Amino acid sequence: MGIRAGCAGTAAAAVILAGLPAEEARAANGAYAVDAADIGEAGSCKVESWLSSASNTDFTAVANPSCVVNPFQPVELSTLTSRARSDGEWSNAIQPKAKTNIVPTGIGKLGFSIYAGGSFDALTGEHRSAFAVIPATYRLSDTMRININGGWLWDRSVDSHYLTYGIGFDWKFTDTLQWTIEAFGQAGQSDTPSVVQPRFQTGVRYRPNEIFSVDLIYGRNISGENANWITLGTTIRFPVPGGKPEHHRTGHL
Repeated sequence: MGIRAGCAGTAAAAVILAGLPAEEARAANGAYAVDAADIGEAGSCKVESWLSSASNTDFTAVANPSCVVNPFQPVELSTLTSRARSDGEWSNAIQPKAKTNIVPTGIGKLGFSIYAGGSFDALTGEHRSAFAVIPATYRLSDTMRININGGWLWDRSVDSHYLTYGIGFDWKFTDTLQWTIEAFGQAGQSDTPSVVQPRFQTGVRYRPNEIFSVDLIYGRNISGENANWITLGTTIRFPVPGGKPEHHRTGHL
């Protein structure tokens, strides 16, 4: 009952906010930026959260609840909320997103999905941007996969359109540990060179049980500010009762 209520609440929030543009697209993979093509089982929910601190004193705190519903096919609905400090200025944002799988992934097989969403300033109501991304995943084995993302971002604050890209590699090297390395960014015109320079992250995920996992990540230029970042993230999952655990279905944590 609690899981269904959580799914309904997240779904309702995402529907209400669905038409609002976003500042920056984030993946459905916690604090990592490059998304995989998989989504969870219909009826499952999770809450991702992370704290990121940069060498230039920028800071971000994020909570991202999501649930998978099945109106016609499984769709993951999420509503990311963030509190951030950049150049000494604080901001609050809300970012709804919907994602659905188009072609399932498999070993030696390319699968892909699509997600889209937007965000706005939670205090002023200002629309920030909109985005759409196609994540693709190629599974090399039960424990290794390559993720490739391509998409579009509209930054309303400067009325600029960007092509977004990302490539990542996941390796589950023990039953409880997974290593991820990824490069990503956006291509287009900007008065700030670091905004269109490549961005980088690498980190380790520890998942001791079906419910909980924690990530420790190092990043470079992850929000286009040319700084070094350390991120600590957690995920709490609410699986479908009697369902198959996510990492048993996909082979990854």
